[in-house]
Amino acid sequence: MNEGLAWLGAALAIGLGAIGPGISIGMIVAKSVEGMARQPEASGTIRTAMFIGLAFAEAIALYALVIAFILSGK
Repeated sequence: MNEGLAWLGAALAIGLGAIGPGISIGMIVAKSVEGMARQPEASGTIRTAMFIGLAFAEAIALYALVIAFILSGK
């Protein structure tokens, strides 16, 4: 019984933990491309900020993956 709940918790952790970063990555890239289209001279600065934001958003998905592995016991 407890093993089944652990697997359910792991599935929920990675499933729900991927929704937020997926949405935020899409928004970061969309707004960055929009900013580069409006101000091409600032594209280097915008691109740098975009990559930093992508790294932070992706880190949250990796934390969810680690928690899912911990809950599944592997």
